[in-house]
Amino acid sequence: MRLVIATMMLLATLNTLALADDPCAQPSPEAMAEELGVKLPRRPWHVANIWWNFAGPVEKFTSLEMDVAIDRDVPETYNLYISPCGIAKINGLQFYGGIQTNINGWASKEDRERVSRGRGAIFSRWSSDKKTPIGLDHVRMAADDCLVESAGYEGEFASVRRPFKWKKGSYTWSVTKGDTIERNGEPATWFACQVKDHADDSTFDVGSLLFEGDEFTFWGRHSAFVEVYSTREIPRSSIPKVNITFGWPRINGEKVAIQGTSAFYPGEKSGATSSPDCAHIRAKGDSCVVEVGPIFQREESKRRHEVQIR
Repeated sequence: MRLVIATMMLLATLNTLALADDPCAQPSPEAMAEELGVKLPRRPWHVANIWWNFAGPVEKFTSLEMDVAIDRDVPETYNLYISPCGIAKINGLQFYGGIQTNINGWASKEDRERVSRGRGAIFSRWSSDKKTPIGLDHVRMAADDCLVESAGYEGEFASVRRPFKWKKGSYTWSVTKGDTIERNGEPATWFACQVKDHADDSTFDVGSLLFEGDEFTFWGRHSAFVEVYSTREIPRSSIPKVNITFGWPRINGEKVAIQGTSAFYPGEKSGATSSPDCAHIRAKGDSCVVEVGPIFQREESKRRHEVQIR
């Protein structure tokens, strides 16, 4: 009996130490799914999606700012993508970005060997039809440690990524209009991506992407998501327990007029973007909080719901 009690105490101590080392720890997705009798879809998993519907498109677009707060450190043993810009369109041209625990890409525009650099920030855009290749002449690196990529496995895109040691804290991910140039006889404009760390008010340059045109209109909505993805080094990432807060979208330095905000949790019927149910989205003042935790079984009628921000 004493041996059993001692063993239980040892296991409890080891579990406490593991949690202290990894504040995001919980059972593996496979173990949680087996216990519930559910099937895991293929990664990546969009565990939570938020949509803000505007009063209308915003003309003369110059900047997008999104605040994001992370309530704990997320180790690089997870593949977590926090995207305060899940889908955005200007003049119909789509882009997205955010921060990841493990960025990867090409170390230079000449060397196309894929390398991994740990946690960092990302900014990507697609070609107008997602079928026509878009080259690295659309990418401007902010520094020598940037990674780049131009490929077609998710639709034809170009991307810049840069190592950035984000952690528990509050940040602002932004895209800002820069200089307009002439390309193939037509105007094209650079948009620069930055991340501001509110701990010390420092601003980190990620890189810039070139968009066709000189005047831009931001479409009438915005999205954010939280994703568990796959990499060569970590093909089957666990799901980190973490709370992530997304602020009210700001365009051209002002909070956008919003008609409604909604949550969406993709399931098996959603196809390639389906995810195990492991997240809840709730309102907190003018922000949306994504609570990621254990896998559970969600009622199909609750895959979409309103989020009453104010």
